[in-house]
Amino acid sequence: MSSDTGRSERGEPFPDGFVIPITGLLALLFAVMAGSTAYPALSGSWGIEAVALPFIFAAASLWCVRIRRRHQRKRQKQTDD
Repeated sequence: MSSDTGRSERGEPFPDGFVIPITGLLALLFAVMAGSTAYPALSGSWGIEAVALPFIFAAASLWCVRIRRRHQRKRQKQTDD
């Protein structure tokens, strides 16, 4: 009996843990925020200092995707062993 079967029998909502779905949702949120702030920041309606805002959100989104992938690989190695 594998450890994943035991987790699903206990009724845990996410057999992969909470890091993978939460970082996926955060990555999506930051990507949407980057897209929604791109036009006002680049058009100049928010001022020149707001140009960095979409890039910060995009970088945060990529960072969340990287954490998610790293955690998925770690989980896959644990289940393969």
